[in-house]
Amino acid sequence: MKEAKKNGIVTIGISNNKNSLINEEVDIKINPIVGPEVIMGSTRMKAGTSQKLILNMITTASMIKLGKVYGNLMVDLQLSNKKLVDRAVRIIEYAANVKKETAKEYLEKSDFNPKIAIVMLKTGVEKDEAKELLKKGNGFVTKAIETYFKASSKK
Repeated sequence: MKEAKKNGIVTIGISNNKNSLINEEVDIKINPIVGPEVIMGSTRMKAGTSQKLILNMITTASMIKLGKVYGNLMVDLQLSNKKLVDRAVRIIEYAANVKKETAKEYLEKSDFNPKIAIVMLKTGVEKDEAKELLKKGNGFVTKAIETYFKASSKK
């Protein structure tokens, strides 16, 4: 924590004890107070659960802020195996309201990039234009689609 602070990096500490030593070292303190365990003698079950929930919230917020989601769908996937390809097809189906065969076709047309496939389907543009729209939208699918429709309405 001290090294991070020396380098100007914001630090966050999560502890279930507001008097924890980590609180002296961090910029942002997160101290959920969970109270005593339901089963006496079983230490840290509620504390561990509370910290996991906090980390899940931070991760979720980060994914949204980085443009890795569209609505409530994770669209920035690295399709490294069949399971993830299948998941991408389902996400495209849902995001663009298309049949499975169409989702597969556009996933292939997009060089297996779900974000590009969704932009293509939602706007009707080809792959290169979808990539450009995503670039203009800083990688956010929603912004890419909005950019397309704003430009279209001006014509």
